Amino acid sequence: MTTNVLRTVDGWWVVRGESAVRVATGARTTAELLAARDAVREAAVGAAAGGGESVALAGLTPLSPVTTPCRVVAQMVNYRSHARDSGFTGEVPPAFFRKASGSVSGARDTIVRPAHVRFLDYEVELGLVMGAPLRVGDVVEEGELSRYVAGFVVADDVSARDVQLTKTQFYESKSYPGFTPTGPHLALLEPEDFAHFGNLRLRLSVNGEVRQDRTVADMIVRPARALSLLARFQALDPGDLLLTGTPGGTALKAPAKAVEKLGALLPAEVKWKVFFKNQARNDAYLRPGDVVTASIRTPDGRIDLGEQRNVVAAAEGEA
Repeated sequence: MTTNVLRTVDGWWVVRGESAVRVATGARTTAELLAARDAVREAAVGAAAGGGESVALAGLTPLSPVTTPCRVVAQMVNYRSHARDSGFTGEVPPAFFRKASGSVSGARDTIVRPAHVRFLDYEVELGLVMGAPLRVGDVVEEGELSRYVAGFVVADDVSARDVQLTKTQFYESKSYPGFTPTGPHLALLEPEDFAHFGNLRLRLSVNGEVRQDRTVADMIVRPARALSLLARFQALDPGDLLLTGTPGGTALKAPAKAVEKLGALLPAEVKWKVFFKNQARNDAYLRPGDVVTASIRTPDGRIDLGEQRNVVAAAEGEA
């Protein structure tokens, strides 16, 4: 059975219903918490028995359960629905990119839209939190995932599309402070819990309107294969985070093929000017005052990563 862990300024807590029980640990980082798994289990037993230092969950302010600095690696275009939205018609080659760990924030923190960004987008993603080292050259079989992955988190891969597209890179466009809301819970998994992976449903809404709603059955490269591909060139350590892609439904959509062909004939400066003029009519992009909620869970609640609720705000000094 999964154990949901919450992090606050006062420490770590095991969540049980509407209450939370403190974990008796001095762990300051996610890696240190994972090394103190016995203390987590003890708190979970106490919570189930109604013992331990229990407080109301509503009175706690969650921080990201993934502490920084850490590695944040993400899979690119890893859901079939997102591939269709992005204009892919054939096989999508597996690809990865990095995000700055300074972008990691909490599940209730404000998402600040930088003053120079007009087209701010959302991407709900399942995050894998590493529990053991992944070394270059490792091959992870499907049944071995629990040896490497300690748990799951909800993440939102917030993206500045006007930066991403014009500069043809991902790092800057996805690495501004607050661009990776994470949590609220770190769901620590037992080996048997991984059998329920395929039932996970990702859901994201903006101001109550559902924008993304898919299960991981839509995923192209599953976690074990992704880790094996990543391990060809990248090591990961306990506490590091792998984001596994987002389903369709983001604000950004690829233009129609005919429009794309015409755009290819234009100089780059003119092409982007026309493209973003059209994007300005797209109301799906995030604006100051919008409320973004995101959750990942199985229908039976066996795995439930909690719900993010992040408000979008303008940069300081911007109207």
